Amino acid sequence: MDLVFRDARVIDGTGGASYRADVGIEEGRITGIHRPGTGRRPSGRRVIDAEGLALAPGFIDMHAHSDLALLTDPSHEAKAAQGVTLEVIGQDGLSYAPVDDHTLGSVRAQIAGWNGDPPGLVWDWRTVGEYLDRLDRGIAVNAAYLVPQGTVRALVVGWEDRPATPAELTAMRRLVAEGMEQGAVGLSSGLTYTPGMYASDGELTELCRVVAEYGGYYCPHHRSYGAGALQAYEEMIAVTRQAGCALHLAHATMNFGVNENRAPELIALLDEALAAGADITLDSYPYLPGCTTLAAMLPSWAAEGGPEATLHRLRDDATAERIRHAMEVEGADGHHGVPIDWSAIEISGVGDPSLAGHIGRRLDGFATARRLLLQDRLRPAILMHVGHEANLRTIMRHRVHTGGSDGLLTGAKPHPRAYGTFPHYLGHYARDLGVLSLDECVAHLTGRPAARLRLPDRGLVRTGYRADLVLFDPDTVAAGATFDQPRTPPRGIPHVLIDGRFVIENGRRTDVLAGRSVRRPMGGRGQEHGARNVTPP
Repeated sequence: MDLVFRDARVIDGTGGASYRADVGIEEGRITGIHRPGTGRRPSGRRVIDAEGLALAPGFIDMHAHSDLALLTDPSHEAKAAQGVTLEVIGQDGLSYAPVDDHTLGSVRAQIAGWNGDPPGLVWDWRTVGEYLDRLDRGIAVNAAYLVPQGTVRALVVGWEDRPATPAELTAMRRLVAEGMEQGAVGLSSGLTYTPGMYASDGELTELCRVVAEYGGYYCPHHRSYGAGALQAYEEMIAVTRQAGCALHLAHATMNFGVNENRAPELIALLDEALAAGADITLDSYPYLPGCTTLAAMLPSWAAEGGPEATLHRLRDDATAERIRHAMEVEGADGHHGVPIDWSAIEISGVGDPSLAGHIGRRLDGFATARRLLLQDRLRPAILMHVGHEANLRTIMRHRVHTGGSDGLLTGAKPHPRAYGTFPHYLGHYARDLGVLSLDECVAHLTGRPAARLRLPDRGLVRTGYRADLVLFDPDTVAAGATFDQPRTPPRGIPHVLIDGRFVIENGRRTDVLAGRSVRRPMGGRGQEHGARNVTPP
């Protein structure tokens, strides 16, 4: 064989008990799993002693914001060093395909705080298929794509808060279908972000019907994670049940003071829907603070019309006072219906270097927020210190839970989840706290997300499967990233392979670009087209 891992503790991604074995790899696939006492041990041109180490499927980041980083940062150590071998991008309803020239410019401006707006990047795509083809030139890790509903609405309807006409709805349905046909795995929404938030439930249902026809799933950032969180979860369950579409709840949390200790209510809601036959999964990140852009906190009416219209409103003193009142007194929909506590908002990144002194500071009021938004043209990124540990642990224990970093890779002080989510799950929550067993934790990060994505040959350590693998030390694996040092690499992950090629070797990034787009299996919905059950075998 090309490579043999000798005496590894195999954690196979199913959630079942780990076992000791030699695992052989040839031509990018797992070609043999040999347990002690079952015959002749495999030999290899290279043998790695894995005694005391765990061999697992590569981790799948179900909520990533690497849409541009994959193109501009070939090393992509933020994810590769964690053992991530596949990311799902196109999240929160806003990404860079499908677009025309005008829409691309507006989207680039709106989410520069998420992904940056790198100079010199050649934007040589407009369709989903062209974007995936661009990824196929060679990237650090694999990537699957969600059609972004907000971008689709901007392309067809624009940035106005109004219902889509029948002709516009037909055009949006066609764009979603084209994206699915070109390889997208589903549809995302950002229902606290403009313009996606202007869509009615009826409009979302019609788009989800298209996704269901192709066997994909709907991944909403729903309308509230604060005052209306439970109602927002109920809304997404109802939309997808009506459409007959699978549902994956993005960064599922119960945040802000109004939701402290209320995660059991969410679990009861999910269990009731699952018992009634709903197809639901969710992801979460293992940290309390959230992360987004400062502009996302504004009331939706202030963002109508796009970034330039937003800046115009912020410049006008009378309109700015209305915005302040909505945020501080009423509880703006951009801040999830909760009156904003400025002391919980920390600046994590800016586009203008002259504003770097604000990074790491909490805001002291609307006046400072307004000035930063205007001077930095809506680009400031923020940390929101609004989470609850009990809620976090309750949600991550659920049987349909998967892992997602929701990591923003830009800014001087990004959230450490971008660099630490997966080793933090393994080291802190599984090993140190015992919230999950290590075997079950690995299943949350591998087999379960692979099943949601309907991947026929990834996510498990099985003969014939692709050799997307991570070798880690269960005793020492840990996130190095902290809020003070957010880009510190993890510990205890010596080897990461994609298609049998080392992207991390002896703890160091190689120059291998083994990643490619992972496209939706061809054909319609259902098992007959290569789909797998969501619960790992």
